[in-house]
Amino acid sequence: MTVTSAEQRKRIIENIEAAKDLYFETSHRIHANPEIGNQEFFASQLLTEILEKAGFDVKRNVAGHETGFVARKASAKSGPVIGFLAEYDALPGLGHACGHNIIGTTSVAAGIALAEVLEETGGEVIVFGTPAEEGGPNGSAKGSFVKHGLFEGVDAALMIHPSRQTGLSGPTLAVDPLDFHFYGKAAHASASPEQGINALDAVIQLFNGINALRQQLPTDVRIHGIITHGGDAPNIIPEYAAARFFIRAKTWKRCEEVSAKVRKVAEGAALATGSTVKIERFQNEVHNFIINRTIDSVLAEELELLGEEVVREERTGIGSTDAGNVSHVVPTAHPYIKIGPDNLVGHTVEFREAAASPEGDRALIVGAKALALTGHRLLTDYELLHRVKTDFEQAKKEEE
Repeated sequence: MTVTSAEQRKRIIENIEAAKDLYFETSHRIHANPEIGNQEFFASQLLTEILEKAGFDVKRNVAGHETGFVARKASAKSGPVIGFLAEYDALPGLGHACGHNIIGTTSVAAGIALAEVLEETGGEVIVFGTPAEEGGPNGSAKGSFVKHGLFEGVDAALMIHPSRQTGLSGPTLAVDPLDFHFYGKAAHASASPEQGINALDAVIQLFNGINALRQQLPTDVRIHGIITHGGDAPNIIPEYAAARFFIRAKTWKRCEEVSAKVRKVAEGAALATGSTVKIERFQNEVHNFIINRTIDSVLAEELELLGEEVVREERTGIGSTDAGNVSHVVPTAHPYIKIGPDNLVGHTVEFREAAASPEGDRALIVGAKALALTGHRLLTDYELLHRVKTDFEQAKKEEE
């Protein structure tokens, strides 16, 4: 008996509806147990157990991330490979104020539902458990996944992010995350200052040099940093001082160009103070997001069919996401779904509360359905998938 596409779509929706209480509980448990990047042991275990019970083959501790995972379920029939990106890290101090408890659970739910029809459609579903999207030491795991080739053979990657409005993928900024370590020589700051080399002075010169550099930078560039170590006591000339900066720009190419200038500023600060400097990335670099309009249009249709009002204007206030790294190697979608009022702001207490609210729960289920149904269309409509890949190649050329 031939199973129609409409019947498959109905089964996908029914699968998510039947398990919605499990997904609500999962999201709320992750929300109540926030874990920062690369420490998401509870969330990772919870999500992988659900995937294993659904028949996925799960590999844990991947690409140098102990809390990362790759979960696969394949048909006996060949076909496209659809990936879902799961995030589940929290913000230091604020908990799930970016709603990653929803993101991770939504992607797992979508992957499981789509896998239910694989025997008819053919192909494979992969859920990528990607830690530390918010950054930190060895953060932005999607960058590691890309470097380890984990997206090779994947035809499209999908996820959806909680927000104040439901909307499409938007531009993001590339980020070069740099630590600057300056080394001088300690001495008594009053009795023998001439014997010391002040590493803190070098850090201050770095800040001043960057502030002077801003006058000659394009408008899309953002540079912001903090002093992570400024010395041990005021009567000791600091022999070690350090600063941490994010250098952001519209494209990774421009980001690299600006970073080279900032590195020269740091070398100049070291030269001026007699100190030495060591510069290193403390996490993966983050690439700008390459938008795939074809996938976005399909997601918009599915969201609207599910009752969502999709805002199509480009988002203001551009941030960054390591989903951008994925978008450079695989056609990727990173739309948004409404979980609260139109004035809701991410990385706030209010957003954290919305991520465990009835509106957040509703968005989880709608988002999972939209992702899974979009994945189904990509699995079954080869002409559509061809347009997605053509769009991807064209967007990459325009990036160059």
